[in-house]
Amino acid sequence: MVTVGVVGPRDLVTSTHKVVGSMPGVTPVALPYRTETQTEEIVRGAPGDIDAWLFTGVVPYEVASGAGLLDRPASYVNYTGAPLLTAMIQLLREGHDPSSFSIDILDVGQVDETLKEAGIATSGAHVLPYRRGLTATDIVEFHQERAAEGVGVAITCLRSAYDVLKTETTAIRLAPSIHSVRYAMQQLLVAFGEARSDDAQVAVGLCEVDPAAEGDLRREASGLGATVVARGDGRFFIFTTRGPLEVATSGFTELPLVAKLGATHGTIRVGFGVGGSAAEAEALARRALSRAGRLGKMAAVVSMRNDIDLTLSGTPLRSVRRPSLSLLSQRAGLSKATLVRLQEMLAEQGDATVTTRSVAAALSVQQRTARRVLNRLERAGAAQSTGRQGLEGSGRPLVTYHLYL
Repeated sequence: MVTVGVVGPRDLVTSTHKVVGSMPGVTPVALPYRTETQTEEIVRGAPGDIDAWLFTGVVPYEVASGAGLLDRPASYVNYTGAPLLTAMIQLLREGHDPSSFSIDILDVGQVDETLKEAGIATSGAHVLPYRRGLTATDIVEFHQERAAEGVGVAITCLRSAYDVLKTETTAIRLAPSIHSVRYAMQQLLVAFGEARSDDAQVAVGLCEVDPAAEGDLRREASGLGATVVARGDGRFFIFTTRGPLEVATSGFTELPLVAKLGATHGTIRVGFGVGGSAAEAEALARRALSRAGRLGKMAAVVSMRNDIDLTLSGTPLRSVRRPSLSLLSQRAGLSKATLVRLQEMLAEQGDATVTTRSVAAALSVQQRTARRVLNRLERAGAAQSTGRQGLEGSGRPLVTYHLYL
């Protein structure tokens, strides 16, 4: 049984809760708010037994994501497709031109695609795409400006904006369709299943360090939820599971204990193996330690199935030559499909400079996932941070990267 917290305005939470509750193996918990500004408060105060989050739209999802509150699988209901077509039908029924309107939150490409499939002209569609930090006031002003230009219908995804707009102009509020809710839940359940499977995997570490560092090693390993056992040959076993290891290493990108112990004790090499059994994980740990030994005095590597080796600490390979995708896929722990899509992205934009935001859009993933992709590529020598660009959310700069793909 999966317990899902449904977050959004009360009316949408009620309808979404009903759809989610009809799905086998799922227990929904209604978490309504009055306005989207209460999202953080609602999520922080939610029951501790919630396994996953389902947001009724992208706005509360991004608010929670920006606040760092999505510590478990999360998804949101998309309003393109059926919800948008329903709005077009409503316009026709009420005698309005379905090819002339202003709409917020949705992506321009998605709106154009939906309209073209329905045989509706796209030239009269005025779209305000979602961006982090976009407020209800921004949305209302956008629609008011379009209305002043003669656009007679405002379509909004935000309840608070709709409450203002409906008193000023013809306004339609998009709402999730049953299909869009079920699709979002299917994605969420897949993510939950993958996370639960990953967390259950065994992680075994082999550590080479001065025996005098045993006390410090035990203290630092506690952050992994790990047990440390001395082997008697100057090495130590570190036993944990994949979930805590992935969290402590920020998605298999950095192992802080290497720098901390290395600063005090000099040489430290760590190899972690992640597998379905202790025997498989230990065999992979031996491979990881061997590869860490070739990266310097302070190094850490995580080895997984299918010849995937992730460098967490040490001197990564730096090369501006176009790498073999097969080798890069193994070294960075990324699929070839992901690397091919990134290559296509660079070809489309004609520039090798990217940010977490542009990568997230290209791969259709969350920005935190995009950040992990870039970190893995950087460790593998296929990416290099080059500076900062603009602002993200409430003032955080976007780090720019150069990709060698």
